[in-house]
Amino acid sequence: MTQTLETLVQLLALEPIEENLFRGASHDLGYRQLFGGQVLGQALSAACQTLDLPRQLHSLHGYFLRPGDAKHPVVYQVERLRDGNSFSARRITAIQKGETLFCGIASFQQEESGFEHQIAMPDVPGPENLLTDIELISQWGDRVPERVRERLPARKAIQLRPIGLRNPLDPKPQEPIQHFWLRADGLLPASQAVHRYLLAYASDFFLVATALLPHSVSLWQKDLQMASLDHALWFHRDVKADEWLLYSLESPWAGQGRGLARGHFFNQAGELVASVAQEGLIRVREDWA
Repeated sequence: MTQTLETLVQLLALEPIEENLFRGASHDLGYRQLFGGQVLGQALSAACQTLDLPRQLHSLHGYFLRPGDAKHPVVYQVERLRDGNSFSARRITAIQKGETLFCGIASFQQEESGFEHQIAMPDVPGPENLLTDIELISQWGDRVPERVRERLPARKAIQLRPIGLRNPLDPKPQEPIQHFWLRADGLLPASQAVHRYLLAYASDFFLVATALLPHSVSLWQKDLQMASLDHALWFHRDVKADEWLLYSLESPWAGQGRGLARGHFFNQAGELVASVAQEGLIRVREDWA
């Protein structure tokens, strides 16, 4: 099923079913389990809908506790932990089939001024002359596994333009660093909350996969088990998710069946708009081969 930007925005909007209780539909992207970015985006959408004060999301810290099923909706329960003079905190629990899939805390802050500095944006080619990931993969033709070809149309809501994408058909070891340009494939509503939880959705793309780059391993291997274990996301300034953003990723460590990855989002003016970190499960399963 193709996912357009309109259907993605609707997916993240949620249905209020009771005070502090929301229901979100699910979309199957063709993975073994529910895409973690959907849970992140919907959890933030639920939290945002409980705010009565003009505050913007600045951080989310959460754990993925169970794999979700893309064939069933997810219910989100929000607990209003605190509304202080400057900050508000919300605990969000994602529930499916009576079990907790995800639990996290989101923090919101009213606008204020303070000291400012940031790291420099990497010096990489701009997005204008790059191919999308779908265009690149399509060039490999029949060598692409059928299950991968079938799920490509589901990613049309967000354009991804990789810089030097490694060929998963011939994975050679390289530095655990990669860069992508991304943006929503169309115009988003003006609400800053929508831009932030859509970026949260996109922040789960290729994050832990960066930890595979030093190894001769392909994302397309049938015996490779990968899953997000936790996720931390920080917003540093207003973001426009329907304009090009550079997603710069690195993996400082992998071991014991896990991999750690970090990422930064820059706008085309070179401003750091958000940062992310995630640890994920990485296993080669002989019983899946």
